[in-house]
Amino acid sequence: MYNRKAVDGTAEWYYIGHYGQLGPLTRDQIDELITGGVIAQDTYVWKTGMSDWLHADHAQELKASFATTDPFLMPPPPPSSKPSSPGAPTMTQARQQPYGNPAFGSWRQDTLAPSSSSYPAFGTIKSDRSRVLAGVLNLFLPGVGRIYLGHMAHGVLQLVLSLCGVGWLWSFVDGIIILSGGVKYDGYGRVLTD
Repeated sequence: MYNRKAVDGTAEWYYIGHYGQLGPLTRDQIDELITGGVIAQDTYVWKTGMSDWLHADHAQELKASFATTDPFLMPPPPPSSKPSSPGAPTMTQARQQPYGNPAFGSWRQDTLAPSSSSYPAFGTIKSDRSRVLAGVLNLFLPGVGRIYLGHMAHGVLQLVLSLCGVGWLWSFVDGIIILSGGVKYDGYGRVLTD
């Protein structure tokens, strides 16, 4: 593909992202990617005239762009209808305290987490599928029990491998695991009942 900007010399920046080398990009595009968090300080960048790839924060021209970007902040949770306990920080106070970047594990989620009454906890919804039926199906029909539970890829793989014999053994052992309670959730994250 012919890129006129690259020929004109205005788009001369490249970076290495999740999908490999990307570019050429203009300086404005690079700044937008830095502001959007796509290009981090440890992302490798290169520009015409540079001898080697550098981390973006080591490129002299990009240092100013990193100085103006705010660290990634999670949006605040919705306000709780339940009154907070005495002495606990309010939402405004909690947001003003610097806890660091949540992507690096220094986020104090306990002060900003919604109360347990606001949202149902993961895995509290009961499944309409039966663990016993799924286990018995998987014992005698390879993969069908897993498909019944909603684990489609797992079940289809067992079914396909049963044509060469391996799937029968795998499905039989998996059926025993399902019956013994080793599989606690269906394919939709709901708790299996007996």
